[in-house]
Amino acid sequence: MNAPAAVRAAANIDPVTFGVIVSRLSGIVQEMQDGIFRTGYSTIVRESQDASCMILDADGSVVGEHTIIPLHLTCMPAAVRAIRAAFGDDIAAGDAFLTNDPYLGAVPHSIDVAIVTPMFFGGRLVAFVGNIAHKSDLGGMLPGTGYAGAREVFQEGVIYRPIRLFAGGMVCRDVEAIVRANTRTPELVIGDLHGQVGVARLGERRLAETFARYGLETVSAVFTAMQDVAERRIRRALAGWPDGVFEGESYVEDDGVELARRLRYHVRVEKRGDGIRFDLSGTDDQAAGPINILPSTATAAVYFALIGMLDPTLPNNGGIARVVETRFRKGSLLDPVYPAPCNIYMNSALAVCEATVAALSGFVPERRHAGNGGGGASILSGRRADGSTFVQYELICSAYGALASRDGPSAVHVLITSGKTAPIEILESEYPTRLRRFELIADSGGAGRFRGGLSPRRVYDVCAPGVSWSLRAGRHVTPAYGLDGGGGGRPGGAIVNPGTPDERALPGRFSVPLASGDVVVLEKAGGGGYGDPRKRPFAEVLDDVLDGYVTRASAIAEYGVDPARVDRAMAAWDRS
Repeated sequence: MNAPAAVRAAANIDPVTFGVIVSRLSGIVQEMQDGIFRTGYSTIVRESQDASCMILDADGSVVGEHTIIPLHLTCMPAAVRAIRAAFGDDIAAGDAFLTNDPYLGAVPHSIDVAIVTPMFFGGRLVAFVGNIAHKSDLGGMLPGTGYAGAREVFQEGVIYRPIRLFAGGMVCRDVEAIVRANTRTPELVIGDLHGQVGVARLGERRLAETFARYGLETVSAVFTAMQDVAERRIRRALAGWPDGVFEGESYVEDDGVELARRLRYHVRVEKRGDGIRFDLSGTDDQAAGPINILPSTATAAVYFALIGMLDPTLPNNGGIARVVETRFRKGSLLDPVYPAPCNIYMNSALAVCEATVAALSGFVPERRHAGNGGGGASILSGRRADGSTFVQYELICSAYGALASRDGPSAVHVLITSGKTAPIEILESEYPTRLRRFELIADSGGAGRFRGGLSPRRVYDVCAPGVSWSLRAGRHVTPAYGLDGGGGGRPGGAIVNPGTPDERALPGRFSVPLASGDVVVLEKAGGGGYGDPRKRPFAEVLDDVLDGYVTRASAIAEYGVDPARVDRAMAAWDRS
């Protein structure tokens, strides 16, 4: 169906049919999303849910999403367009394409693999079904493919430019053999890839049923109309904001290579009428280490922040790109020159998101919130007693900063990270690791009229020899900021064998060897506080003390409560 015909059909579609098909598309993606988690071989997919599914139109614009990782929303369209550019008309029913190239395929980093399948109806290419999922290992210098000292993308695992993994419904055995030979966990990787293809086929079948029931013209018209609706809703919401220019910035403490270099991320937002422009060209030059990200990933962070500040119910499909303009500078942290490394991208993506939220707060000050505790991943890897390789890859939660009206949530994944923390029972049953503790850290949330969220602490016993520990985190030096007199959050930390002669404190990004019997402590940073802590009601401070969120000493020193009063209240609580 050509574009003018689709536009005419979109103008004539009735609201009920439109709503039914839009809901059906969302349901298809939800079914795909459930399928990818249930068929996941690796814990990073099955438990942490680092995977997203989408439906895209024939041009590569998102028309159906129920996305777990918001960054994937702008990466998948770029991956589809890269596949179309590489293969042209050599695309057929039953094909499945693979790419993990951050520069050409636009995935966030090389450990993310995009699978894309074409959808044909009546012999015509009418849509694409795709998903992006994190892999446990794709080669590189260290297990988990997260080398903190990488200086070029070639040290970050094997790069697969758009290739055909399945042809005519049959797996390309030679391609699969190459993938299998370049990972330390071949069964997990191949299993997850087949799961990705399987849920894409599910999406194709459900989409074919939708086309058969409602007709090619009608469904194609909905593809067009839903992006039109998104554009109109976003423009209408923007029109309610005052015109103006605001700026925001955030920092990452180092890139893992040049440890003394503090990295600045700057966003300038200009809003006029129903349009908005984000200029990120003031961000620092690209880094030597793997903290760089590509424009597609940075754009996703901007979109996420805008929708969150504007109206979280707004759709995030191809319509948003018609409204939002983004500008980057070649050679910067957000548009690096190939082959700059980019595997530890999340710290930069979070910094972009946080800087964007800070800038947008100028338009809606009631939605301001203090700094967050950051994101990251922890990777314990080695060999089991039977000689098999394990890669215990975990997404690590932190805490939100306080908002202008309430305390920050504790021990959650913040902003665009959106994954899940792997359950202790799963980790201990699948890996030679034992968890001693998983707890909130008292006083880790910044003090304020509204307290910052508390960060978690996880303590591990290493139960195998020759283990490697890699951390991709941050906020170990630069804490989450407070607002309007609120205190900063407690910085994070990583310690091996605490309280022993062998104790070692480590930075936010590293790779170190461990021995069986070593104890590992991982602490994330807390969220910043909002407002004068001495204006926090005594009852709320007392509740925090009784819950173990705030210590008695901090209640007295930070919140200014009377020691005798808090002691009497605690004694009364004990008697009750």
